[in-house]
Amino acid sequence: MATYTTEIASDTLVSDNPIHQRLLRAYSLAVPYIKGDLLELGCGEGRGVELLAPLAQRYVALDKIIEVIDKLQERYPKLDFRQAVFPPFKGIEDESFDTIVSFQVIEHIKDDELFLKEIERVLKPGGTAVLTTPNIKKTLTRNPWHVREYTAQQLTELSEKYFDNVEMKGVAGNEKVMAYYEENKRAVRKITRFDIFNLQYRLPAPLLRIPYDILNRLNRNNLNKANTGLVSQIVETDYILSEQPDDALDLFLVLRK
Repeated sequence: MATYTTEIASDTLVSDNPIHQRLLRAYSLAVPYIKGDLLELGCGEGRGVELLAPLAQRYVALDKIIEVIDKLQERYPKLDFRQAVFPPFKGIEDESFDTIVSFQVIEHIKDDELFLKEIERVLKPGGTAVLTTPNIKKTLTRNPWHVREYTAQQLTELSEKYFDNVEMKGVAGNEKVMAYYEENKRAVRKITRFDIFNLQYRLPAPLLRIPYDILNRLNRNNLNKANTGLVSQIVETDYILSEQPDDALDLFLVLRK
């Protein structure tokens, strides 16, 4: 399937491999929580469909990109894919899902409180939602595709407005992953040192998206050329579930109703 921006990591480009494996790991870590009727919010190109859908009695997925939804529906005709811009979750009844997953989505949502409120609305009593999002403490530069990013404390406090049972963990990396992270950080600093006026944080996000994508792709390609072994050898299990979310690359949030 097509890759639209560097925000949608490819599962075929070697230079995207560390990001792809990191995103894939979230699905594996969610497996113990899957039961009954499953709703995926922001399924993207279907990275985790084959892993999670067989574990559920029913699988419904929402995403805003119609081309992606059409291709997934054609590929998996027995599953239910719907084009939707959310929140709210139009057409989804109250208390209709046992499990909800949403990976790397909430940072794109303008009304994040409504997003969480809607998750609580459509979960059945006893249901569970699993979300991931980047840990802002590990972010290397502003991502103009994100409305905001969170610390573990910020997202926990926001979630506690709508859920009594909130569990915050993290998706961390082993030594191999963190070696890549440190190389990436050094490379990013070489680029951002020229931003002497701190424009990445002062300019409107839409103005930054094209240069961000160009520089991000260039950086990933350069990291791959400089150390192909490190980039290509990172696998899904190099990412681990951590009880220390502040030090993790992504926040791993479990909400129970």
